[in-house]
Amino acid sequence: MPLVALPVCLWRLPIAFGYGMGGEVLPPSPWNIPYVVGLSVLSEVLALLSFGLVRRWGEVVPTWVPRLGGRRIPPFAVILPATTGGLLFTALMVHWVFGVFRLGGGDGFPYAEGWDVLAMTVSGLFTLWGPLLLALTFAYHRRRRPS
Repeated sequence: MPLVALPVCLWRLPIAFGYGMGGEVLPPSPWNIPYVVGLSVLSEVLALLSFGLVRRWGEVVPTWVPRLGGRRIPPFAVILPATTGGLLFTALMVHWVFGVFRLGGGDGFPYAEGWDVLAMTVSGLFTLWGPLLLALTFAYHRRRRPS
């Protein structure tokens, strides 16, 4: 998951520093850098959390966590946010398909020729996050459901 999110996170970084990446340059603001860098870091942190769906720390709180260490995590507390996130990112995928293929009056990507291919590629990889997250969540559910 982190590798699916990484290209779009790297794509965003020059935009924060005033380089348009073939599109419109952001108007100068002191919030551009913290916002874009924060968004990229948040995306990667959330992508890293998806490892909890396949690792032991997604089932039991690690022992180093004060007061909660060693406790079992209720499956619902993992499945609900993961499913919600997966559905939201899948909706982004549908929006991406409409934009790329100009379906339903979509405008395509607002980038210069050549840059639009790069933008479609990195954002297309990012949209895979939704279906992949739903698949991992389903596997987690099957593994954790009562027998």
